[in-house]
Amino acid sequence: MAPRVLISDALSPAAVQIFKDRGIEVDFQPALGKDKDKLAEIIGDYDGLAIRSATKVTPKIIEKAKNLKVIGRAGIGVDNVDIPAATAKGIIVMNTPFGNSITTAEHAITMMLSLAREIPQADASTQAGKWEKNRFMGVEITGKTLGIIGCGNIGSIVADRGHGLKMKVIAFDPFLSPDRAVALGVEKVELPELFRRADFITLHTPLTDKTRNIVNAEAIASMKKGVRIINCARGGLVDEQALRAALDSGHVAGAAFDVFTEEPATKNVLFGHPHVICTPHLGASTTEAQENVALQVAEQMSDYLLAGAISNAVNFPSISAEEAPKLKPMVELAEKLGSFAGQLTETGLVKVQLIYEGQVANMNTKALTSAAVAGLLRPMLQDVNFVSAPVMAKERGIVIEEVTREAETDYESLITVTVVTERRERSVSGTVFADGRPRIVNIKGMRVDAEFGKSMLYVTNFDKPGFIGRFASLLGEAGINIATFNLGRDELGGNAIALVEVDGPVPQDLLDKVQALPNVQQARPLKF
Repeated sequence: MAPRVLISDALSPAAVQIFKDRGIEVDFQPALGKDKDKLAEIIGDYDGLAIRSATKVTPKIIEKAKNLKVIGRAGIGVDNVDIPAATAKGIIVMNTPFGNSITTAEHAITMMLSLAREIPQADASTQAGKWEKNRFMGVEITGKTLGIIGCGNIGSIVADRGHGLKMKVIAFDPFLSPDRAVALGVEKVELPELFRRADFITLHTPLTDKTRNIVNAEAIASMKKGVRIINCARGGLVDEQALRAALDSGHVAGAAFDVFTEEPATKNVLFGHPHVICTPHLGASTTEAQENVALQVAEQMSDYLLAGAISNAVNFPSISAEEAPKLKPMVELAEKLGSFAGQLTETGLVKVQLIYEGQVANMNTKALTSAAVAGLLRPMLQDVNFVSAPVMAKERGIVIEEVTREAETDYESLITVTVVTERRERSVSGTVFADGRPRIVNIKGMRVDAEFGKSMLYVTNFDKPGFIGRFASLLGEAGINIATFNLGRDELGGNAIALVEVDGPVPQDLLDKVQALPNVQQARPLKF
């Protein structure tokens, strides 16, 4: 019996034809995404669900999806899909992460040009019967400095277009290597320098805990007077209240926004300002982009339903169904080792080395490497998944190196992730024991034996008496319960580490107190 796919949002007719040509039965109901009850009623009859942004795939929908094997999102954002619920039920969730790149980059450039010459305001004035030629005094783009925050797939396209406009392009991206920056023709700078030098600032980074309000009042104050800010990436990257104040004072000459903290944005603090241009999240809204993502998702879903091939999955690596049971615990280990290293990495990544020893060396190490790199990049690039991670790393000039050693180690299988940045090198090793749980067994050459907890505290210190007592007392006084406590050191009196699982998040004031303890080098919270 042929697989059945339900399309519940408006999708290109060409995508419908792809399903049919591949021998898949298609039910095209583009208005169904707005009727949650009807969708829940019929979803159990389908093997695949193709959506855009209108359909909300809730736990209730997933619970009713008894036969569903794959959800395909035509576009990059999967906020409308409950991924944990889908994963728990074994449903693959796919997206199309690169189909909108050119369109979004072009929208940012269009917004910048419109901002420079006040095109929308001049158009409205002229069509209102006015002739205010002297009112709209713009600025030239040529020779100006364009500051790009986030120089991945979209940011690199913006950089290329900026060069075409004869602009000086500088970029801040912790994952952009010096060699990649040279290849793109951009000057890699730190964020404070970008704020200080740029005439135009455009954002192309995902919204994470680290990037939320990356442009805040303090950052705006450090910018040159007359700066113009463009955001076509994610709402929440810019403190909109602080920006409005800077616009009112004249410190910021103008802003162009396609995304907002709250959407749909029927009201916003930026609305109504004479030097602000706003569009309703149009970054991906071109005929070509809509066609591209629709065709891509149809091909991906067909490949999975007919051949078991997985592409651009956000909740599973690219591996076959036969490999999955054996690889699953190793994939989890690799991702968590990468996440451990990524949460401790703040400077530019240069190289990532994956060493596979023992039985794991004979497995599908490509999938394991993808999982490790995804874990490594996710703290800064939240949208990254197992499939897109190697591509995103390549875009940033990060070298990924795999080494396999079949020789016996102290463990049946051992995975080591070594991260090389512009300033240092850090290694972490792990294995999976018979209970199926991944464990850390070595950090920076120091032996430990620790499971990954949801909330952990990582401390490096000099091995001196009294540290453990003072450290544990601080946690106790703050009401933080210790679940597990793991220690390691390189030698007596030398460097030491403490990896502690705690029941709940560690507040910043407590971290500051731990950091201030004698002989402590660093204290960092970790989440898994």
